[in-house]
Amino acid sequence: MVRIRGTIGDWPVDLTVELDESDWIKLGAQLHVSEAPISQPPAKPANQDDAVWEATKDLLRKAGQITGPELLGQLEALTGSTGAGKRLLVRLRHCAEVKVVSGADSPIYSWVDVA
Repeated sequence: MVRIRGTIGDWPVDLTVELDESDWIKLGAQLHVSEAPISQPPAKPANQDDAVWEATKDLLRKAGQITGPELLGQLEALTGSTGAGKRLLVRLRHCAEVKVVSGADSPIYSWVDVA
């Protein structure tokens, strides 16, 4: 089964194409896909979420200490989304390498080396 979602102009598209085994074989023949065994498994692609998480931790590590609103602003710039920035703040609160204390006006996030 192949699902295709997107838009064509202003029209939303959500198309599901179901192919049985013979259809896949025919499609593979059209594309000249070989069924030779793979000697090594393909390398696992880098997960974008993992890359953003590492960048988030690096940002706090380099800052050492930063207020919640400042950190949220930087995370919004990193992710392009307020919601994603807020989710990263929550994730940081539960990270063993991060200490969060209540400041006068906002929380203060600090990097703590756990060795």
